[in-house]
Amino acid sequence: MAKSDFTSIGEFVNTALRNLAGGFDLPEGPAYKMPGTERIHSVLAETAARMADNYPYFHPLYAGQMLKPPHPVAHAAYAMAMTVNPNNHALDGGRASSAMELEAVSEIAGIFGWQQFLGHLTSGGTFANLEALWVAGKTAPGKRIAASSQAHYTHSRISAVLGLGCIEIPADHRGRMDIAALESTLQQSDIGTVVVTLGTTSLGAVDSLAEVLKLRERHGFRVHVDAAYGGYFTLAQNLHPEARRHFDAAGMADSIVIDPHKHGLQPYGCGCVLFRDPAVGRFYKHDSPYTYFTSAQLHLGEISLECSRAGASAVALWATQRLLPLVPGGEFAQGLEAGREAALELHKRLQASPLALAPLQPELDIVVWAIQGNSVEESSARARATFEEAARQNLHLALVQMPISIFGEGVWNDSDAKGSSGVVTCLRSVLMKPEHRPWMDDIWSRLESAMSAAAANVGQ
Repeated sequence: MAKSDFTSIGEFVNTALRNLAGGFDLPEGPAYKMPGTERIHSVLAETAARMADNYPYFHPLYAGQMLKPPHPVAHAAYAMAMTVNPNNHALDGGRASSAMELEAVSEIAGIFGWQQFLGHLTSGGTFANLEALWVAGKTAPGKRIAASSQAHYTHSRISAVLGLGCIEIPADHRGRMDIAALESTLQQSDIGTVVVTLGTTSLGAVDSLAEVLKLRERHGFRVHVDAAYGGYFTLAQNLHPEARRHFDAAGMADSIVIDPHKHGLQPYGCGCVLFRDPAVGRFYKHDSPYTYFTSAQLHLGEISLECSRAGASAVALWATQRLLPLVPGGEFAQGLEAGREAALELHKRLQASPLALAPLQPELDIVVWAIQGNSVEESSARARATFEEAARQNLHLALVQMPISIFGEGVWNDSDAKGSSGVVTCLRSVLMKPEHRPWMDDIWSRLESAMSAAAANVGQ
């Protein structure tokens, strides 16, 4: 995203607003001046100055956390919809935007092969997962939730909020749920739901969903797929066959969460929860005391724990999917594939570098690596120094604590490894922007320089 793109987005918004204004045939009324309009320009100038105190999340040299700029059509559609400010809790508050939400969510469900389902947008992945686990608790009262140690921490937190026990299943050396450990737990504990992550937030690891589904046949638990980060990769055609196998099995899950505000090119917050069985809608049933629900049709507030929700999110998502359909081989899918290509290229260069330890090939578009060092402590210190030096060179990465077990035995002195906390500080890069691939030479040049500086200055 270049500086010129900011101006283009403003032009798109202005055009959209003019088109929207032409859609209402309203009489002229008494003049009304919105309070403070004469000071808007000065306040927005001050606001822009404050917002510049940020990392350039929109730029390819920002390759740290999961921050991807919304598509210009999402910018424009959201801003246009905000002039109406629809509320998708009820048809009366968001007539057009509610219909657009249903259409957009149906298209998302379609990428998993679902035609009959229940689903809606949420304020983000956390609330979407909360709804999925809430339904799980309703279908299996008193039974516990099982999730990998590399699953997002939100699952244990949500389980506590819902009064459900949560059991942590160890991860294997690739950061995926250990299937043998899961089977052992199922034999010893009363598990009602297993959370399977397709794209962990730390490594981008893809849990073995196909194997979990086989265990479901014997033990009868519910399967919830947390694909908040990785779900859209089901459209990508350059996944490793093993990851492809598990994405292809997603349609057999009982519920799925996916975040359009991650790879779906949407503004925060826009999550989505899907249930394979529409009958779970019975758990949401309520009698509203409000008289403004004048429509006899089902409204989204009847299938959501959230009440007021921004209809603008649905409008932006609908417009984006209208422009970039969710189909394999399409422009949207090609953007996902470009991010994965960038991750594979960075991993290849890291493997060839004497400065890095990168044993795990990325399954999606997240790369994690350690810095060579004589000890876990030195390696961690060099990772932190690399992070700081890269930032000085305008390359923004992220730090993550990873189990030393993923690097194998003998990487560090055994006594040092045993004396450590069991984790090493690593560098992590999320290459989720399609532009990361053509920028790879520039990214690598800055990263290699930063790693060299850290090796020279730390532990010598």
